[in-house]
Amino acid sequence: MKTKVNEMDFQQEFPLDDSVTYLNHAAVAPWPIRTAKAVQEFANQNTVYGSKHYMDWLKTENLLRQQLAQLINSNSTNEIALLKSTSEGLSVIAYGIDFKPGDEVVISSEEFPSNRIVWESLACKGVKLIEVELGNAPEENLINACTSKTKLLSISSVQYGTGRVINLNKLGEHCSSTDTLFCVDAIQSIGAMPFDAQACKADFVVADGHKWMLGPEGLALFYCKKSAMPALQLNQYGWHMIENAGNYATKDWSVASSAKRFECGSPNMLGIHALSASLSLVLEVGMERISKRVQALTQYIRTKIQERPALALLSDGNTLSGITTFRVAGMDSDTVYRMLMDRSVMCACRGGGVRFSPHFYQDSSIIDRAFDILDDIIKQQEA
Repeated sequence: MKTKVNEMDFQQEFPLDDSVTYLNHAAVAPWPIRTAKAVQEFANQNTVYGSKHYMDWLKTENLLRQQLAQLINSNSTNEIALLKSTSEGLSVIAYGIDFKPGDEVVISSEEFPSNRIVWESLACKGVKLIEVELGNAPEENLINACTSKTKLLSISSVQYGTGRVINLNKLGEHCSSTDTLFCVDAIQSIGAMPFDAQACKADFVVADGHKWMLGPEGLALFYCKKSAMPALQLNQYGWHMIENAGNYATKDWSVASSAKRFECGSPNMLGIHALSASLSLVLEVGMERISKRVQALTQYIRTKIQERPALALLSDGNTLSGITTFRVAGMDSDTVYRMLMDRSVMCACRGGGVRFSPHFYQDSSIIDRAFDILDDIIKQQEA
């Protein structure tokens, strides 16, 4: 039996090159070593045995559904589908709902393009998109923007540009009481912060695995509450999304009663093995421990920013996620970002500034190194 990961194992799971200062988990995260091993083993099985072990692969697929259900507190794995990306999941929702001309969709003005473009595309159906300035009272402003015409409210649990944390429970309560569908883009929280689909009363939750879940690109969680499944018409069909999918000779088929109805074709088995391995680490460590470490590192970053007069914090100072965005006075943020990247500080240019995003396995020394490099860049510019 595998023992629970202890503190000393954190960094051993991530043998990053010493030249790299990695603060970019909100974009694309490095894999744990167990994930690389799982992919290598899967590749070796394919090379040496072909599909001989396919039944074992299906067990890994089922395990991944269980892991994802546990991670978001889904009632059942029957509410979990495995799709290609957050964008695909949002598209399944947008083009599954029976929108009528005059219906409204409410989002914030701070959304990542995935959670904006898909709703903008519905203009051809006569659907009106309402983009809300979050201000100092984000939940109240979103709720106040909803009307009797609002069909769906879609929001990111954590805003990608600033790290602002949204009170999903408050929004979910409103949506539940008004029969408004509630969609959550949780890509910037699942794996970094506890997430409870039941508590927030979400109808849909989407999140790609390559950020805080430490998995590969190309495989995403798609949660659809059982009661919300009838609200989504299907636009993709194939052998995999029917009941008794293994009965290839049947002419009499019906759509799967579970969320597998949203998976039209063959599964991404390589991605499944990788993400399952990554989530085994996340679940062993535990979301409470992970969240505390991520928040502590985030607070340490913000303290470093506050100690430097040349830096301005752009993130919401009232909430802590894994994201901190800042600006350097007198310097273009894209220039600062490129100079940091040139010195192997892995970060991002988002929300009008430079974004740092550490994860649980790291310690303050990584952050100290990043700010030493940043200090040197600022001195060079001032010279």
